[in-house]
Amino acid sequence: MKKILASAVLAALVSGNAAAAARDHIEIVGSSTVYPFATVVAEQFGKSTKFKTPKIESTGSGGGLKLFCKGVGVEYADITNASRRIKGSEVENCAKSGVKEIIEVKVGYDGIAMANSKKSPQFELTTKDIFLALAKLVPGPDGKLIENPYKTWKDVNPALPAMKIEVLGPPPTSGTRDAFVELAMEGGAKAFDDLKKLRGSKDEAEIKSLMAKLGLPESAFNKKGKKVFQAVAHGIREDGAFIEAGENDNLIVQKLESNPNALGVFGFSFLDQNADKVQGSKINGKAPTFDTISDGSYAVSRPLYVYVKKAHIGSIPGIAEFMAEFTSDKAWGDEGYLADKGMIPMPKAERAKFADAVKNQTPLVFKAE
Repeated sequence: MKKILASAVLAALVSGNAAAAARDHIEIVGSSTVYPFATVVAEQFGKSTKFKTPKIESTGSGGGLKLFCKGVGVEYADITNASRRIKGSEVENCAKSGVKEIIEVKVGYDGIAMANSKKSPQFELTTKDIFLALAKLVPGPDGKLIENPYKTWKDVNPALPAMKIEVLGPPPTSGTRDAFVELAMEGGAKAFDDLKKLRGSKDEAEIKSLMAKLGLPESAFNKKGKKVFQAVAHGIREDGAFIEAGENDNLIVQKLESNPNALGVFGFSFLDQNADKVQGSKINGKAPTFDTISDGSYAVSRPLYVYVKKAHIGSIPGIAEFMAEFTSDKAWGDEGYLADKGMIPMPKAERAKFADAVKNQTPLVFKAE
């Protein structure tokens, strides 16, 4: 029996050494918004250390977390980037595949811009305008929800131009899309009293009464009014006014240049990098800028994250050192090179908290926010 066990241990050691030797570089997947920042860090890391430059793939936040959560081993990604926080359901999926210790690192902030070509006038929108322009269902004249009838921005708000509603945006797998519907669409839906009450209500009778007022079928009832509200607020029209343009934000910028009547949805970093071609719309009176995002006055802004698989640290060379580079002052500090690329730095206290999690390899204890 002892001989069998010894053979098994030897086989495992050999297999483990072979696995470790099978990959000598870090593999990163995830958010297209975080991608340019992670790429800069990877390039700096490759130049300044003995380790190879990490390989980074832009898969979208949701797609990246799916790949990251598939398992532990050299065939699986070590790190995933995300333009939204990991969800409880994703933490559970990770655990089912053996990915039980995840280090969460908030790395900075980004704003989501609605931008158009500089050949056209700058838009001044409200989140209510955005909801009315892009939602699948909107309140009709009697307050009941109807299929979105609006064709032009002037239909939505008489103060806006009589231009066809045409918005290029990310697909459902994108964290930018998740943040856009959560911040802009939900923000706009809450401008309507019945929808706002529906979001906050936990009373079954009130939820059913509000659903009847909104013309929603009773079969859509959920004990949490918030869920019913989200089903309405997150529903984007599918009649051509919103065009899914893939995960490539550069492609959206190119399309805006060729179509001055269209608007595009993407992260602030892309707006900043293409400021000679496109301009961000004001939203609720604020333009997307470094200052309005960092002080929270721009309505559509969000934190950016990196998630690290703790089990891979020590097996795949350089992960701890790469994260030390990412969380160094020269990278994510107020005057760091990531700020030059458009990332909005966190306050010092937040940076210290997440740098400590990296240094001590502290796993995430998930609590829904």
